[in-house]
Amino acid sequence: MSASQIPPATAVPGDDVPTLLVKIFGKDRPGITAGLFDTLAAYSVDVVDIEQVVTRGRIVLCALVTAPATGAEGASEGGLRATVHSWADSLNLQAEIISGRGDNRPRGTGRSHVTVLGHPLTAECTAAITAAITSCGGNIDRIFRLAKYPVTAVEFAVSGAATDALRSVLAPEAALLGVDIAVVSAGLQRRAQRLVVMDVDSTLIQDEVIELFAAHAGCEAEVAEVTAQAMRGELDFEQSLHARVALLAGLDASVVETVRKEVRLTPGARTLVRTLKRLGYQVGVVSGGFTQVTDALQEELGLDFAAANTLEVADGKFTGKVTGEIVDRAGKARLLRSFAQQAGVPLAQTVAIGDGANDLDMLNTAGLGVAFNAKPVVREAAHTAVNVPFLDTVLYLLGITREEVEAAETHVG
Repeated sequence: MSASQIPPATAVPGDDVPTLLVKIFGKDRPGITAGLFDTLAAYSVDVVDIEQVVTRGRIVLCALVTAPATGAEGASEGGLRATVHSWADSLNLQAEIISGRGDNRPRGTGRSHVTVLGHPLTAECTAAITAAITSCGGNIDRIFRLAKYPVTAVEFAVSGAATDALRSVLAPEAALLGVDIAVVSAGLQRRAQRLVVMDVDSTLIQDEVIELFAAHAGCEAEVAEVTAQAMRGELDFEQSLHARVALLAGLDASVVETVRKEVRLTPGARTLVRTLKRLGYQVGVVSGGFTQVTDALQEELGLDFAAANTLEVADGKFTGKVTGEIVDRAGKARLLRSFAQQAGVPLAQTVAIGDGANDLDMLNTAGLGVAFNAKPVVREAAHTAVNVPFLDTVLYLLGITREEVEAAETHVG
């Protein structure tokens, strides 16, 4: 169709233009939406807005249309009302038609997506969350379920309140109620977050890799204690890394293959990566652990980027040292920036996921920082937290539905 063939746009109804809100309720079946608009078409009305939801087989269909012009016999508001009710009755549906003027009222400035993850999501939690949104001037424009398993994930589209204000009000509610709540600004940039970078130990995988090596060296307890102190932010990471690696001195490097087999992916990790890749995201990992394991993970999962420390090997044994530049707290943030530059993605459109204190700089550098089953100091500092043991729930924070996840999994096969 050429530009000259494109019909002129119909003006949006002003506040003084009569409109009708047509609401249909009842048991869902194919053809209801088509039937309603076929019925309305006889009255030459313009469609201003449409909203439809189906819950447990029951449909609620709302159509905001311009009122018909009074003219030929039957082509009037009264005729439209009678015809719509007759059509609805024929299908055992209920119809309600409300007269008014103009379009929907304008939404308030400041728009956000509030994603709630519950396991389960109770009525008490929902009441508290919606009350908190109202308390800071927010209006809930739309509610949409993203997933029903492994958690219930619900998204609220909110207007009228600043994103930061919503986040500050809802964060303590989340902690009190035992649910996860993420608040992000609405806009195109949400689906433009095309780079996701994760920590490895206790995030992408369930294990601490150095502890797996330590178990073979007979020093697991000593290494685990130093690791815990470092993750709580009680020790400098680089110092603790050198102290732990020194305990591995003399261990035969052939143990690497055994440790690789012992690594356990976090539930949902493979689904997370597959779905992101299917949807066009680039995915990377940064780790205070070791390339001896992350290289294998990169190949197995098809990751775009990977960086970690490297255990030094001499004469087939670990020397108790690491080689190259240390990947520490500052290093992870630096690598995120580097990955983003290579991917051609602005930092504001990146997502970082981690659990420990050495992830904080990376989480705060990313456009969205997600604390995954993290230590308290990390949960308090990150943009949002996920406290269920399923890594793929991070997808819901990006507005990706369970149906899209399943479609991606089917495609991958």
